[in-house]
Amino acid sequence: QVQLVESGGGLVQAGGSLRLSCAASGRTFSGYAMGWFRQAPGKEREFVARIMWTGGSTNYADSVKGRFTIARDTVKNTVYLQMNSLKPEDTAVYYCAAKSREITRYNSWGQGTQVTVSS
Repeated sequence: QVQLVESGGGLVQAGGSLRLSCAASGRTFSGYAMGWFRQAPGKEREFVARIMWTGGSTNYADSVKGRFTIARDTVKNTVYLQMNSLKPEDTAVYYCAAKSREITRYNSWGQGTQVTVSS
């Protein structure tokens, strides 16, 4: 059973930075995609970034390209989301997710961590 535990959220001023962490356990993640999603109040959950556990290829939502960086540490079994130049519109609950590359939908989710960016 995959377990994902996020940490690192908090309150930051616009223009500031935060680094989120997602500790993954329960299996080996070779062949998995690890993603970050976010959900703002009154809005649907949206994709932020993805990294392939094997190889490390990445994808980003247009809204965060150039500001956010996703990375993974295969020894610590942890996925990171470095968020720079934060904007008030980045305020949301951020979720870590995982899926095997053979399936379409992410099927393992963390509990989420709140990120609040003040103007």
